[in-house]
Amino acid sequence: MKNLFNLIRLVGPYKKAIGLNLIFNLLGMLFALFSFAMVIPLLRILFNTNLDQFKEVVANYEGAANLNQEGILEYINYLMATMVVEHDKYYVLVAICAALVVVVLFKNLFSYLSAVFLSLALHAVSKDLRSKLHDKVLRLQLSFFSEEKKGDLLSRFTTDVKEVELSLMASINAAFKDPFYIVGYIITLFIINAKLSIFIIVFLPLSGLVIALIGKGLKNKAKQGQENAGNLLSSVEESLSGQRIIKGFNAEERTRQRFEEKNHSLYRIMIKFYRRMDLASPSSEFLGIVSTTGVLLFGGNLVFSGELEPDLFIGYLVLFSQLISPFKAISKAIYEASRGIAALTRIKEITDEEVSIVDKTNALDLDSFKDKVEYKNVSFKYEKEYVLKNVNFTLSGGKTIALVGQSGSGKSTLADLLPRFYDLDEGEILIDGNNIKDVTLNSLRNQLGIVTQQSILFNDTVFNNIAFGVESATNEEIIHAAKIANAHEFVEKLDNGYQTNIGDSGGKLSGGQRQRLSIARAVLKNPPILILDEATSALDTESERLVQDALTNLMKNRTSLVIAHRLSTIQHADEILVMEKGEVIERGSHSELIGQNGVYKKLTDMQNFH
Repeated sequence: MKNLFNLIRLVGPYKKAIGLNLIFNLLGMLFALFSFAMVIPLLRILFNTNLDQFKEVVANYEGAANLNQEGILEYINYLMATMVVEHDKYYVLVAICAALVVVVLFKNLFSYLSAVFLSLALHAVSKDLRSKLHDKVLRLQLSFFSEEKKGDLLSRFTTDVKEVELSLMASINAAFKDPFYIVGYIITLFIINAKLSIFIIVFLPLSGLVIALIGKGLKNKAKQGQENAGNLLSSVEESLSGQRIIKGFNAEERTRQRFEEKNHSLYRIMIKFYRRMDLASPSSEFLGIVSTTGVLLFGGNLVFSGELEPDLFIGYLVLFSQLISPFKAISKAIYEASRGIAALTRIKEITDEEVSIVDKTNALDLDSFKDKVEYKNVSFKYEKEYVLKNVNFTLSGGKTIALVGQSGSGKSTLADLLPRFYDLDEGEILIDGNNIKDVTLNSLRNQLGIVTQQSILFNDTVFNNIAFGVESATNEEIIHAAKIANAHEFVEKLDNGYQTNIGDSGGKLSGGQRQRLSIARAVLKNPPILILDEATSALDTESERLVQDALTNLMKNRTSLVIAHRLSTIQHADEILVMEKGEVIERGSHSELIGQNGVYKKLTDMQNFH
């Protein structure tokens, strides 16, 4: 039950919708009671053929309805008998049937309205959860994503949110609908016969105890299942994105086996979960049959002894049978709440994750870049070992510094520290004398333009990809940026020009075309400081030439930090830093480093140029 109420708290912001749901549930319950209670007068009309019996009821009625069980039943009998005497039995039968149709119509109308407002609250909660997840994903530091699988994150947006929604629907009904139906039916049953109804009160705690015992431990099983579902989705995502490598290395069978292991693991966990969960319905139904049998035996004895009229007893059984459904719904909701809480726990693992890279209190706005960027005694580690050790250099305005070295030497990490994708462990980075930790993230990143080795494009038009991050961009500005990036010529040849959709990650374009769009995006932003992370290393010779020309245009009159794999692209840098194991081991211009005959010279010899 605790899980159930923890879920219901989610609809707190939507009290109006839940309140209306409750009101319509109550109205629906009242009309449901009327519809089933009308079975009793219907049976009395059909089974009592002697008109004298009805006349006797009218004659013996004392004329004062007492607000107790006997008084209410006597008054109802008097009203019906009066109608039969004044008109005839068929007339009363037609009136009862017409009233039954109207009552059922209103019952279903109110049930529909309650469902409408419940749906409104449920989908609003799902929307809020997805928004919270997405907002947190946008704010979380990059280090978080290096530890999380993309598929598992996606499953929290989809499967887990849907699980919460379904469990919440069952929980709200179990709290704001089914109990009222149970109470309404029990009160009506007590009005019909209190002695017979006491048996039900004894039955309720027994049923609840059995349900609680069956549901024990379901939450942990549900959480395991949802975690395995996330892992399975990650495996599917890898299979979809890695098709070229899987096929190229004949790894279909190995990939299939890895997927089947995870699929079978999920299968085993969910079988265990549902074996226990599926006990809910048959257990509650069996307990309902046991109680119904008891009612039949006890009530039958009351009929035989003349204490209860047969038509009242049949009506009593009809109403009693309706108790089983809300009891089953509540027991099912208790089990489903375990799944919902497990899913909500997984969602909160993301939404409650601490954002470590944030603006400090009273952070300054960095309005513009004027002078220089300084790295002072910078050291950084991802986990235990330092990947950068005591790095120092100054990047003056309008100058270009290139970082070279073998893979894993710390080049990209050094560049990632400037926009605060990560926060350094020791030392400081200054822009115009301001520590980057003392300025707002937004104003810091406004000064930077980034072009990476892997082009990050979106499933959208060419226009929108270039204009990404610049909301007020005009057609003329987009075209101007594309021309500087050597992209305008190929864009015009596309089917719809700048309004052509380039597909998922720009899949409809070549590598060089994608990179030139990335450069056009940086051109449009017009940042004073550029970070170029091996922007040409993955391209063929022709594409490299076009992209390099675009980069040259982009770097004019800008301060640039360039990470280079192909050393031919950075010969004209103002200063080149040679890195090895997180340290700067050589520095100078191209000609100076060649003259030193050190590591840089060996690297250039390996690439066969001077």
